[in-house]
Amino acid sequence: MSGVIVTNPPKAAAKDVDALAGYGVATVHEAMGRTGLLGTRLRPIQRGVRVAGTAVTVLSWPGDNLMIHAAVEQCGEGDILVVTTTSPSTDGMVGELFATALQRRGVRGLVIDAGVRDTAELREVGFPVWSAAVSAQGTVKATGGSVNVPVVIGGQMIRPGDVILADDDGVVVVPRERAGRAAGASEARENKEAAARAAFIGGQLGLDRYGLRETLARLGVTYKSHEEYETDGAGS
Repeated sequence: MSGVIVTNPPKAAAKDVDALAGYGVATVHEAMGRTGLLGTRLRPIQRGVRVAGTAVTVLSWPGDNLMIHAAVEQCGEGDILVVTTTSPSTDGMVGELFATALQRRGVRGLVIDAGVRDTAELREVGFPVWSAAVSAQGTVKATGGSVNVPVVIGGQMIRPGDVILADDDGVVVVPRERAGRAAGASEARENKEAAARAAFIGGQLGLDRYGLRETLARLGVTYKSHEEYETDGAGS
C-alpha cells in the first residue's frame, strides 16, 4: 500500500475552534441539524473532559502504526489526531509514548477508530483519547498509508483542518468552512435550552412548552382514569 503525506492543509480559524470548545457535542450536533456525529463506537477512556481542535488525519493499515509516527511530524498546537484503518482493527496502535510525543507538539487529544493501550498512563499524563477499542495487542511499522487526506469514521468524512469536538457523549466533526456558523448556531441553541431549563425549574411541563398535547391528540393518544382503563380494557 503506497500513500501520501500532505503538508500544511487549510484549517478552521482558531477563534471558531475556541468558540466551539464552549459547547458540548450534543449541542453542536443538534445545532448543525443533527449531522457530524462519528457514531457510538468511539468512547472516551477518561471522564469529564471536553476538547476541540483541528484534525490531522491518518489512514493506516490495520495493526500497523507507521503512519501515526509520520503524522506526529505534521501535528502542531491545537490539533487533534484522527486515525482510522483501511479495514476494521482493534489493535492497540497508540500508547503512552505516542502521547508524550503528541503532547510535546501541542496536540489536544486523539480520536482513533481502532485500539489504544496504556490507558492508565494516558489518563495519568492527561492525554484525552476517544477510541473504538482498548487492547494490549501491539502493532508493526511496515506498511505505507496516508496523512492529512480525507478519512471516514462512522459514516462521516473528516478532512484535515476540520474541527473535532469530543466529550463524554462522543465525537462530532464540524467542516472547517462551517465552524463559525456552527458556533453561532450552538450559542443560539444553548440560549434556547437555558430558557427551557428556567421554565422547567418554574414548573412548566414539556408537554405544554413544546405544544406536545396537540401532538398526542393528533396521534390519537387518549387519557383514561385507572377505573376507565380497567373497565374498558387495555386494547380498547
